Amino acid sequence: MASVIASTFFVGFGGGVIFPILPNLGQVLGISPFLVGIILSANRFSRLFANAPAGSLVDRIGTRKPFVVGMLIQALATFGYVIAYVAPAPEAWFLLARIIWGLGSALVFATAYTIAADVSKSGSRGQSMGLIRGGSIFGFPTGLVLGGIVSDVADGVLFALPGDVIAFILATVFSLFAAALAYATVPETHVDGEVNRSIKPWEIDYTVSTLTVGLVNFTILFAYIGALFATLVLFLGELEVSVFGFDSQGSSGIFMAVTVIAAAVFMFYGGYVSDNRGSRVPTLLVFVLISSVGFLLLAVASSVWTLTLACIFIGAGQGGTSGPLIALLADLTPNDRMGRATGTNNVLGDIGGGVGPLVSLPLVETVGFWPIYAACALLPLIAGGILLLGMKYETGHLFPTTAVIDTDGNSPAD
Repeated sequence: MASVIASTFFVGFGGGVIFPILPNLGQVLGISPFLVGIILSANRFSRLFANAPAGSLVDRIGTRKPFVVGMLIQALATFGYVIAYVAPAPEAWFLLARIIWGLGSALVFATAYTIAADVSKSGSRGQSMGLIRGGSIFGFPTGLVLGGIVSDVADGVLFALPGDVIAFILATVFSLFAAALAYATVPETHVDGEVNRSIKPWEIDYTVSTLTVGLVNFTILFAYIGALFATLVLFLGELEVSVFGFDSQGSSGIFMAVTVIAAAVFMFYGGYVSDNRGSRVPTLLVFVLISSVGFLLLAVASSVWTLTLACIFIGAGQGGTSGPLIALLADLTPNDRMGRATGTNNVLGDIGGGVGPLVSLPLVETVGFWPIYAACALLPLIAGGILLLGMKYETGHLFPTTAVIDTDGNSPAD
């Protein structure tokens, strides 16, 4: 777990660094808001097609090799941002880099969650999932701050390069370090050295429990990544709100970091509470309500303090659902199918996160920000309803206990 957390922390820089920079590059490079939305979503759409094969690959050959290869692919994609900034047709290069990033992250996500399921038991699985997911995403807010602040203050510091390029170079260096760390430290947890050739690359898990968890993931990420992250830098520009004197790019990076740090903290806390309550569903419902309140606060925010409070609520809600939700998936899924179940869950989550910017960026120019954020407040409540219906159908109970639903055979590889 420590190896996975450390590796994904450093590679996460590349995922976060682009968000405070790219929306404004749309104006600098003459890219339309719709095309910016496509670029921001491209990694999720490529991961959408790679998630199922990645999950099947994990069940077939194990976790170590796909994890290390995924890290290397993400490092290559991060360097693609550098090329995109200086090459002709930058939108094409940014799009290609985001597509490649998605392929690598499909392998990393499928393996990281499966490793966590392999090395945990039901009584501590929520904490383990929250720790490995929460710890790993701390790299993302670091990338947000890196992208926002370095791009704002580092112009000309290195060989007269723009601050944006320097931020991308730093992220590339950290990504390469993450790949080397993964190769040196991450062990095999999922197979005993034999390849399961009966599992086909296109196989997915479509049980009711997996689809329920996946649809909740879809709904939460549509609002969180698809709306908040894609529009925040533009929202700050309209409000003319600044943090520590930074412009909208630097300030948005800080606000995004606040949401992700809150999410990382509450991933572990939510998992811990769900382990100790006996049922994970009540904990999940509390945190989807917190997320809904956060978007309502965002819709009416007008100052640094109200924006900070909204970001904390939204991050806490998203994080508090993430740890227990993945733990619930592991409770309901046998070990030999966990890779494919994770792949299905990631497919649905990426559809939500990928469609969100395509919808939110054009709409904010038409109807404004507060109607979009107010509508997003309804999405977590819908996710809660999906969860209850799925649990009732699958287990016969609205609040099934962990001891009852935990599947046999979900234990570490020998």
